[in-house]
Amino acid sequence: MTTETWTIVVSAIGIVLTLGASLFAAGAWMIRRIGDRIDAVDEKLSTRIDAVDEKLSTRIDAVDEKLSSRIDAVAADVTDLKISVARLEGPPRHLLTASR
Repeated sequence: MTTETWTIVVSAIGIVLTLGASLFAAGAWMIRRIGDRIDAVDEKLSTRIDAVDEKLSTRIDAVDEKLSSRIDAVAADVTDLKISVARLEGPPRHLLTASR
């Protein structure tokens, strides 16, 4: 091989290595930048989700307490109603009466 051929081969290898290294560096930079953005969005979203979760938990607890008190009141009213109906009906009547 002549000197010109070696020069062309070495130049081609140098160009391929330079392009490969620059593409690798550019890819690594893009991946790192995308990762940073995803981390920032993830942190922001986690904060918002935690705030909504806390607000929703507070509202659910308030509704639960209100509903529990209403159910207890209805249960007490039903118990009073059962007692009142039992008093109105009186003792059960027997079909057969005892004759002497």
